[in-house]
Amino acid sequence: MHWEHRFNHMVKRYNDIYRVQLPNITPHICRHTYCSNMAKSGMNIKTPQYLMGHSDIGVTLNTYTHLGLEDATDELLRREELENARKELENNKEEKPISQKMFRAI
Repeated sequence: MHWEHRFNHMVKRYNDIYRVQLPNITPHICRHTYCSNMAKSGMNIKTPQYLMGHSDIGVTLNTYTHLGLEDATDELLRREELENARKELENNKEEKPISQKMFRAI
């Protein structure tokens, strides 16, 4: 409760000063944000599960990880770029034929 009181105090002070208001922020909301950001970064999902202390991966994926349409779009674009780079590498591979000049008789 101590940390929640601190968060509420900071949000109230910010909202008193600025026109654009912040919503209520709690330490638990920060926990959700932390897990979502780890998932968005491409981290293996077992790592956030371990770091957050969840015994069931479903809790990590279904409760704490919040991804949306924009995240899905970004992931698909990233996959497409990766596939294009792979195809370009395959096209640039040039196999040089082996010739007699490559070997030297001793």
